[in-house]
Amino acid sequence: MTKKFWLGIQALTLTALLAGCSSSPPPKKSLDDICSIFYHDQAWFNAAQKSYQRWGTPPWIQLAFIHQESTFTADAKPKMEYFLGIPIGRASSAYGYAQATDEAWYDYQKSTGRWTARRSSLDDALDFIGWYNFQSFKRLGIERSDAFKLYLAYHEGHSGYRKRTYLQKSWLPPVAKKVANRSRMYQGQYSQCR
Repeated sequence: MTKKFWLGIQALTLTALLAGCSSSPPPKKSLDDICSIFYHDQAWFNAAQKSYQRWGTPPWIQLAFIHQESTFTADAKPKMEYFLGIPIGRASSAYGYAQATDEAWYDYQKSTGRWTARRSSLDDALDFIGWYNFQSFKRLGIERSDAFKLYLAYHEGHSGYRKRTYLQKSWLPPVAKKVANRSRMYQGQYSQCR
């Protein structure tokens, strides 16, 4: 066998491995149905189940977070706001499915030892959400089934949640309620998935 043959075999093997790890975002029309999301790509179901088993956040809450944070877009970034062509506020480092900031992602990697984890990876993003909510459970006593409070802690950080900074943002509790409502909708659908 030639060297060229073995290089070809290695390339095919690597391509197959990478294809097995990839997932595709669900079509926009299916985002209101957790079963359609899972039917679209089994990787979503597998990743959500794996995170659930590891950290205890139910799949319906994980996917409600993803819907709110990135609308299932792997490379999502927050939009910068402008006033008269001038950027206002500060640019966030949030990125990926879970919109994890650089600091939170580093804490996750350090805590879990998952140094190769990527924010644009479905498996890693769902694992991050599960891990973060587990931290909220341990540090703040928030039940892992309470999507409303978990989302407030997720958005504001643990110290912000303790200081109740969300009360100074009149728009945030309604967003957390929207996440909780979507989570309940997904939960109702979840038992129907076959």
